[in-house]
Amino acid sequence: MRTARKSWKTCTLGAVAVAALLSTAACDSGGADERKSPAASGTAGAPGAGTPSGAPTPAPAGTTARPGGGEGTSGPSQSPGGGDTAVAACNDNDLSIDTSGWRQDSGQHLLITATNFTDKACTLYHYPYVRFGTDIGDPIAPAGSAPRAVATIGPKEKAYAGVFVFRAGQRTRTVTSISLGYQDRAPGSNRDVASLDIRLSDEVGSLTVGSDPRVTYWNTDLRAVEDLLFRSGKS
Repeated sequence: MRTARKSWKTCTLGAVAVAALLSTAACDSGGADERKSPAASGTAGAPGAGTPSGAPTPAPAGTTARPGGGEGTSGPSQSPGGGDTAVAACNDNDLSIDTSGWRQDSGQHLLITATNFTDKACTLYHYPYVRFGTDIGDPIAPAGSAPRAVATIGPKEKAYAGVFVFRAGQRTRTVTSISLGYQDRAPGSNRDVASLDIRLSDEVGSLTVGSDPRVTYWNTDLRAVEDLLFRSGKS
């Protein structure tokens, strides 16, 4: 009987020791798993995994990423007063030109209207180079100050420039045509480029040109041009 009891006790202790060892192994296994990182550093994640921390989030289609993580709509960028940097300067191949006057004006002013007949926008920078008749000297000087925004015109859109032709009491001469030249973004650019000769419209017929004619800056707002022409005291 004593031998049998000892044998049972020994078996019991053995079972307890085995259970303890199994428990310890399970705990060590769980701890090792907890210390492992979800994905090894520098390895590609599985398909469909989230964006890694610190990597830029792709911008939605049609937007461009900005510094600092913001997003903006893609397209030509514009600078205040500087025009659209992605829009080319207008030239003779982009424009149709019309000349006209105002009733009860006695021919002292001329309106130049430029219409974009292409399928792309272009910009009329600064003021036009205007010469009268067969003049080959310097173009006439600008009048007033530049508008806040440059004159960018899309297909079939218009821009305007006005000319102070003469004032009462000035010595004058008569011409039936003008020439026009266009500037690029840099003020004074293209000054020596050949200008396009334009015969005055039937409405205008001829111009009586004084000794100090001036031209306004291009503007898409006709009223702004008229205000400068008739309210500036130049007439």
